[in-house]
Amino acid sequence: MEKQKRNIAYFSMEIGLDFKIATYSGGLGVLAGDTIKSCADLKVPMVAVCLLYKKGHFYQKIDKNGEQSEIANEWDYEKLLTPLNNTVNIELRQRQVKIKAWQYIVKADHGFYIPVIFLDTDLNQNHKDDRHLTHLLYGGDNTYRLLQEAILGIGGVRMLNELGYTNIKKYHMNEGHSSLLAIELIYR
Repeated sequence: MEKQKRNIAYFSMEIGLDFKIATYSGGLGVLAGDTIKSCADLKVPMVAVCLLYKKGHFYQKIDKNGEQSEIANEWDYEKLLTPLNNTVNIELRQRQVKIKAWQYIVKADHGFYIPVIFLDTDLNQNHKDDRHLTHLLYGGDNTYRLLQEAILGIGGVRMLNELGYTNIKKYHMNEGHSSLLAIELIYR
């Protein structure tokens, strides 16, 4: 399906597509993944957007004293996702942050597919404090989380436009994590 015919954008902070793709930690991600797979089955003209968590969600380890430690769930995203050449910039903390796109295709048995775009800030051009913003799912404080939500919402809208998805009529926000996309749409 041509990009111009895709008129629904589905934004989610986490998407569970495959157990090897550590971009979800529970119910929200599983729901998002099932929604995308169902949309492919039903031939819904959609594109999805998420963040690329290179270190995934964390594993919880409890020591003999009952103290929790977190262990990153690093996965081989380069084998499972396709890098795209497109980048966009957003301003965070008074500096420009470049965002790269990666793609995964969810394909139904009858051949229809949904592209899933993953956003990545771990680029050499970015300040060291911005490179890690897409490393961990739910891996920081409130500031970290707000910056991730800006990347998803604002950066996601810009990336879809940069990739040629310029006929989007409906934006679905799986919970409020991507709500900053509304601000981006106002200024477009």
